[in-house]
Amino acid sequence: MSSFFNFTIDAECPDTWARAGTIQTPHGTIQTPIFMPVGTQATVKSVSPEELHEAKAQIILANTYHLMLRPGSQLIADFGGLHSFMHWDGPILTDSGGFQVWSLGHMRKLNEDGVVFKSHIDGSIHTLTPERVMQIEAEIGADIVLPLDICAPYPCAPAEARKAMEWTHRWEERALVEKERQRPEQTLFGIVQGAFEPELRAQSAHTIGAMPFQGLSIGGLSVGEPKQEMWEMLKHVTPNLPRDKPRHLLGVGSPEDLVFGVGMGMDMFDCVLPTRVARHGGLFTNTGRVSIKKARFRTEHGPIDAECDCYTCRTYSAAYVHHLARTEEQLYYRLGSIHNIRFMLRLAEQLRNSILNNNYPAFRDEFLERYIPASEESRESQREKWKAAAQARHNT
Repeated sequence: MSSFFNFTIDAECPDTWARAGTIQTPHGTIQTPIFMPVGTQATVKSVSPEELHEAKAQIILANTYHLMLRPGSQLIADFGGLHSFMHWDGPILTDSGGFQVWSLGHMRKLNEDGVVFKSHIDGSIHTLTPERVMQIEAEIGADIVLPLDICAPYPCAPAEARKAMEWTHRWEERALVEKERQRPEQTLFGIVQGAFEPELRAQSAHTIGAMPFQGLSIGGLSVGEPKQEMWEMLKHVTPNLPRDKPRHLLGVGSPEDLVFGVGMGMDMFDCVLPTRVARHGGLFTNTGRVSIKKARFRTEHGPIDAECDCYTCRTYSAAYVHHLARTEEQLYYRLGSIHNIRFMLRLAEQLRNSILNNNYPAFRDEFLERYIPASEESRESQREKWKAAAQARHNT
């Protein structure tokens, strides 16, 4: 490990893959499991850096693709890097933009060298190579950076999944070389691909895990597949990853996913979901997601969630937040986002404590007993998943 980055495992669950760890970065310490609020364009929507600190955010995620287009990585470098530009003094992770380029579909062309794409903003032509992404991320200046990768579509043929995976592996080898030329103090995580082919997932985990990356990100999941398929793929990934490197599950971040993902051996999570659903009235509580716009909150004197310690719940009644949401006042977006971010961070704290106290399975089961997921799946189906995860750990 680099002298600028260190990961230690503080405790492990003997019955699952869950573990608690500590990550040291140039901008501070991260205690895992951890949820990373997403600040795509150098801002977590409607929430200030000061409010993120109050919510006890330890690290945030920003997006290389969006920042290279606006305001431009060179401008950010001129301000001393992203930390100075956005006035955030904690750790930052930037993803490579590979997922965003993948989502452009007809607006991009892939070749061995990299990807050529049209900007979704003005149609201008841009080229990203593994080397260029490392240069851009060096200018942005995040603590943890990700290499350019190819996210295979869902569904896709096995041959297409293999091609994307092998291409990604070659690009990641190039990224390792270029990162050392740019900013050796930055920490580079490798990205595991393999689409929804168990053999490829295991192969990619083993290959990327053996390279000199300081952490691993699991990509190509949460791209439209049923959740059960995502968890099935992790059964083939986790056993093939090195134990001594942190594991980041890209783009996954509902409360139940955080609880379940920790049991599958993941340490770091990110997702726009908490702030996105908040903007539409969806707020997390200990019994499930609720719509604050519903009439039952109109006269509620108490907070949104009596167990929540966020600024919103400490300060305002649910009735007031309901009023703001129904009238689409700007203040609502801030208060709702603060609540959901703090809910996810508090859940991560609870998960960490359960692992340190050797009672993760009990915490998991208690959580499932009262939390109703906002999905098509029944609580009974979720409970079967917990059992399957525990069995997977025992069989490894």
